[in-house]
Amino acid sequence: MVLKKVVAVSLLLFSTLSVFSQQTLIKGSVKELISYQPIESATITIEETNQQTQTDALGEFEFSVNVPLGEQVLSISKVGYLRKRYPIIVYENETVNISDMTLEIDNSLSQELFTISLSDDELDDDTSGLDNISGLLQSSPDIFQRTVAFEFSASFFKLRGLDSDQGSVMMNGIEMNKIYNGRPQWSNWGGLNDVMRHQEFSIGLTPSKYNFGGLLGSTNINTRASLMRSGKRVTYSSSNRSYTSRLLVTYSSGLLKNRWAYTLSLGRRWGNEGYQDATLYNSNSIFTSIEKVINEKHSLSFTGIYAPNRRGKSSPNTQEVYDLKGIKYNEYWGWQVGEKRNSRIKEVKEPIIMLNHYWTINSKTKLNTNIGYQFGTLGNSRLSYGGANRIVNTDGTIVFESGGRNPSPTYYQKLPSYFERNFPNDLEFAYGAQQEFLNNGQINWQQMHDANLINTSQGRNSAYMLYEDRVDDKQLTVNTVLSSELSEHILLNVSINYKKLESKNYAQVLDLLGGSGFLNVDSFDGVQFDLNNPNTIVGVGGIYGYNYNILANILSGFARAQFTYNTLDFFVSGNITNTRYQREGLFKHETFQNNSFGKGEAISFAGLGVKAGSTYKITGKHIVDINAGYIIKAPSIRNSYSNARANHNIVPNISEEKIMSLDASYIFRSSILKAKLTGFYTKLNDANDISFFFADGIGNVIAESGTQQSGNDDDEFIQEILQGINKNHIGAELGIEAQITPTIKLKGVTALGQYTYANNPDLYLSSDRFENVYLGTSKLKGYKLAVGPHRAYSIGFEYRDPKYWWFGTTANFFDKMYVDISPLTRTDNFFTDVDGLPFIDYDEEVAKALLKQETFDDYMLVNLVGGKSWRVNQYYIGFFASINNVLDEVFKTGGFEQGRNANYRQLRDDQALNRPIFGSKYWYGRGATYFLNVYVNF
Repeated sequence: MVLKKVVAVSLLLFSTLSVFSQQTLIKGSVKELISYQPIESATITIEETNQQTQTDALGEFEFSVNVPLGEQVLSISKVGYLRKRYPIIVYENETVNISDMTLEIDNSLSQELFTISLSDDELDDDTSGLDNISGLLQSSPDIFQRTVAFEFSASFFKLRGLDSDQGSVMMNGIEMNKIYNGRPQWSNWGGLNDVMRHQEFSIGLTPSKYNFGGLLGSTNINTRASLMRSGKRVTYSSSNRSYTSRLLVTYSSGLLKNRWAYTLSLGRRWGNEGYQDATLYNSNSIFTSIEKVINEKHSLSFTGIYAPNRRGKSSPNTQEVYDLKGIKYNEYWGWQVGEKRNSRIKEVKEPIIMLNHYWTINSKTKLNTNIGYQFGTLGNSRLSYGGANRIVNTDGTIVFESGGRNPSPTYYQKLPSYFERNFPNDLEFAYGAQQEFLNNGQINWQQMHDANLINTSQGRNSAYMLYEDRVDDKQLTVNTVLSSELSEHILLNVSINYKKLESKNYAQVLDLLGGSGFLNVDSFDGVQFDLNNPNTIVGVGGIYGYNYNILANILSGFARAQFTYNTLDFFVSGNITNTRYQREGLFKHETFQNNSFGKGEAISFAGLGVKAGSTYKITGKHIVDINAGYIIKAPSIRNSYSNARANHNIVPNISEEKIMSLDASYIFRSSILKAKLTGFYTKLNDANDISFFFADGIGNVIAESGTQQSGNDDDEFIQEILQGINKNHIGAELGIEAQITPTIKLKGVTALGQYTYANNPDLYLSSDRFENVYLGTSKLKGYKLAVGPHRAYSIGFEYRDPKYWWFGTTANFFDKMYVDISPLTRTDNFFTDVDGLPFIDYDEEVAKALLKQETFDDYMLVNLVGGKSWRVNQYYIGFFASINNVLDEVFKTGGFEQGRNANYRQLRDDQALNRPIFGSKYWYGRGATYFLNVYVNF
């Protein structure tokens, strides 16, 4: 009897276990086609339900919850590989096991990965006209983002009219945006495309598991050696854009049996001249990543990057200059001993080292802890022509004599327009200036040397010298990121981040140009730059003009909760930030004796961010996505100090920037057609902006400041401070791609935007002679923001042959581009004479015409690209070539009004000329350019 009960219970238990074991499952693994190595972080999607999962370190995946029955299609994708679709049939209580599916490297993406590096020289420049965010978007899987990055970047298109400081770029979870201006400096890892492929994106306000992100989302570049595709790759490229040649060699071991992995990549880019004259390029890059997988729970990774680069800049010019010299003209260079020498060199030497610990606490929870340290130098060289000489008169008085004349070949007193205005009845002077500019028109290095040699023979200092604006940064970043799957529906991410920056800022003498020394005083009026060491003569390597440190500390915390269900996903995330800046002056400026030396007042800002979003899956093909956010963020260091080179002054009434943003998207996905339509609205309030330039016509401002005037008051170098700027960004985006046949794909993109000033911000002027003089409000409301094209369109197709050759073409249209207006000319100063009263000859209709914002002509750019690849035994050989702007279209990408004509009378008289002396300065896009790339994988 007992035996029968035991048997009965055993049978019941066995049948129960059998029922539970008969769970419906889909599982499998993904490997690389050639090496047959596992592919981690490949995305597996059940197309009808849009359910997704990712492969683990062994390339394996599994679906075990809400698995749909019947005929299904699995989509396998990863950035850098060709997407594949696998049909399967799922039966109830059975397991579908499809192991060793393969993905092939997408060699057409190589075109994008290499082409984007050609824009490195245009990212993070010191001119807003070159602020390009294409690097942020490289390799994005979204057709709209890819088009912005690779088709629109030549026109300096800005996504949603926003600067790159509104996006976050991370490497192994460590944010790489510069604290100084908030922008990522892509040149710090330029030329290392092979090892920068593993990227995770969050677009716009969508969530990231690493940080809160910005309005443009976030990008995390993962450099773990265990994730790199094993093997070797050699690449050579040739181009006529930024550099002429490029060589890149990469080796990756993959994860070895002893659980070590390492990757080494070496690159070099070089060229004596790019598309613009004398824009030399010299860059070396080295990358190393070493990882030890200690056990199933712990992995330790080290990454080291050093990518020193040196390049020659190109100048914006007035239309008069372009008409005479063409769009390749660059004023910054001249012949020296038979070679072209550029006076404006940007040089970056900022190594990066990182240590990352990955801890899999359990199957649901992971902790990633990171330490990053970046140090080194950034320099921008330029000529100084105001060398002062200290002269002692017989009565003992000391005077200072300015030494040199502006060496710029485009200095307004050297151009024909200047002589046309000042000698209208003697046009031979204008003709002579024109001929001189046409025949020479470059910096005369020998003339500066000769002038300095004469000064030396007379016991005087150099009149000219070449110096470099230097920034020596040391930045430590420590953060930890926790990711925990609280349930099958809820994912939690929490992060704590700390940054500490020590930034040394100074000007360093590079070349005395044959002279004996340079006097460290302001040649304009003899003001001492450093009263602690007056009348210092500086030599090569000496510090000139300014010398100060900026100390910054930022502590932030971030949390996100992600909820995932069958038809509805939603998230909520927030962050808090405390930012602290302090200036330490190492020079005691004579004008600001009590406000320049030593440590200034520490300033603190409190940041807060909240955003939320939801994704409603109507069906597997139709999706609606909505996101909203409110962000309070600290101003950057650049926009916090009104004249950091001279004093401790903070921007008046400074406050945190407030941002409100909303976007909504409809997404359609099928096996043939993918489309996404997005509408967005963003309002930015209480922003600051500081500009530096020479201004004429501000004599009344100088008088109001109480500063003693001199004969050169109408040629004042000033800092223009805009405080409390409000902006509106509204628009729509559409991206469509259709796989018409297995070999032909059509694609189309539209970006419509309207980006405007929403108020009249306060304007202050500051200089080395006066500080923070209030000019009232600048009447900017309704003017358009100079952010590249407000409207852009692209249409194209791609043909991919089964025999591994492909080609494509796109036509891109750009419209609604505006010049960057001068806020100073929109203040009451514009119609006020030096006596403080309105101009007696002021004409309101003429003034409206003078202040009307210039709109650039629309244009079209046609691009071609194609390539071929072969597999020869274990070698994968390929090439691609592209031609941009096939029709050699001439177009303006941006420009700005000069602020020198600061009042009505001067601007009216200047604009009345056929060729204004102080007309707007422009950037022109490149004409027809090519790029050729050959590579071997083995």
